[in-house]
Amino acid sequence: MSTPAHGAPQVLPYAYPLDDFYAQQGLTLPVIDSVAGEDVPQPYRSLLVHDDDMTPTLEHFHGGQIHVTVLRRQQRGDFYYREVVLSRDTDNAPVEFGAIKIMLNLFPAAARQAVLSERTPLGRILAEHRIRHTSKPKAFLRVESDNFINSALQLSGEHVLYGRRNTLWNPEMKPLAEIVEILPPEPRS
Repeated sequence: MSTPAHGAPQVLPYAYPLDDFYAQQGLTLPVIDSVAGEDVPQPYRSLLVHDDDMTPTLEHFHGGQIHVTVLRRQQRGDFYYREVVLSRDTDNAPVEFGAIKIMLNLFPAAARQAVLSERTPLGRILAEHRIRHTSKPKAFLRVESDNFINSALQLSGEHVLYGRRNTLWNPEMKPLAEIVEILPPEPRS
């Protein structure tokens, strides 16, 4: 949620669950705009505008595995929320900042335990446990970085970043995860 000039809260459905974390911390969301996929500049477009999982997409682009660092987490019943940074194993450089809501009850026990162990990115867990799913982005995002995102992505100054709001669906069309994925500036392989 962000607050426009007249003071009324504004709901940004394409910012969920990131907006939930910001609200809990008493922070104002950075400026986030929904943009058409064709308006996302390269190389962001090739990394974001598709129906694939981000973990294998980023691992292919960066030429090696990535790992997850959890910044904040909470569990509400069967829902597990976390803010994360995905980083390259080779040099620990951040390659994505994200916020995710995972529906634990839709995962087999071993995969659920892997999620809660907080060591492996969700995309790799889905692949390793052969969990059938589809990825359906709901929006592509243009984000003006703020202090929190800058800290997570090891940035300073003002940056225009790109990302997406994605939902992972199981074969019964139940949402496995709701995700906001934001890339650092000028991703390099």
